[in-house]
Amino acid sequence: MRELVRVPRLPPPVHPGLVKEAENRADAFGSRIADAITRFAGSMTFVYLHLLWFAAWIGLGVEHYPYGLLTMIVSLEAIFLSTFVMISQNRGAAKQQAIADQEWRTVQEEDHQNRELLELSHQILVLTREVHGFTRAMSAPPDGAAAKAVPASRPLAGP
Repeated sequence: MRELVRVPRLPPPVHPGLVKEAENRADAFGSRIADAITRFAGSMTFVYLHLLWFAAWIGLGVEHYPYGLLTMIVSLEAIFLSTFVMISQNRGAAKQQAIADQEWRTVQEEDHQNRELLELSHQILVLTREVHGFTRAMSAPPDGAAAKAVPASRPLAGP
């Protein structure tokens, strides 16, 4: 019977926000039951079992047309399943919120890091300009010495 009712297993969450959400969800007994029911109700095994059940109910003549008891059972099942689906959707929304919150924190941290990098880049630019100014001042010949140091007809040698 265990092979017939195979409940799909979800892979463990990798997103940091989902890990915490999974831990919180694992603590709640009712949440685990709702998750298991929703996973099973969303499987093809659930559909096949219902096909067999309806075929047996009608084929064995458990009750006669218009199948009042079967209708009542299926209606109650639909009520409970819709409730479990809504619970699962609410938890799905909570997962999405946990992801969004984690991503927002990441964006905020990245924004802070970008601001720091921009400030460091600005400081490097200022220092580079100061070094260039200093090297120009140090390499410039004293007043009037420029004309005597390099004759105009001779090109400067490259590095």
